[in-house]
Amino acid sequence: MDQGRASELIPHGREDLNGEDAMSDTAETRAVVEEFFRRVRDGEPETVGDLFAERIDWYIYGSDAVPWVGRRTTREEAGQFYTELRGHLETKHFTCRHIVADGVHAVALGDMEQLVKSTGKIFASPFAFHFVVENGLITRYLAFEDSLALARAFNAAD
Repeated sequence: MDQGRASELIPHGREDLNGEDAMSDTAETRAVVEEFFRRVRDGEPETVGDLFAERIDWYIYGSDAVPWVGRRTTREEAGQFYTELRGHLETKHFTCRHIVADGVHAVALGDMEQLVKSTGKIFASPFAFHFVVENGLITRYLAFEDSLALARAFNAAD
């Protein structure tokens, strides 16, 4: 494999698979993601946004029927998300079961059950969140959940 092609395969933010920097990045990434879940779990939505960098790459996949899906690009928007979420949902169950960290990347796997306040319907789904943590702040956040079930829970007619 030529050197140019090999460099394309190296994940963002990860240049040395065996280096000390990668190990310290992994510990920092895990600590930030664990703090993220602590704040979410303990009902501190107004402080979750503080864990994000000023400029972020945030995307939640899903239907336009769900008010909070889509792209966000700033710390302020990330913080507003958690306040907005509380207005729409009542958490019945939210558990992060695994965090796998590797350098600046982390993937969190878990499950949740939420009550959609406007319809009274329950939304239950496993989730996978992908984080990138750089300089102690979250710079990228991608959320994957059962978006069809969530859209149905928002539809009073379903």
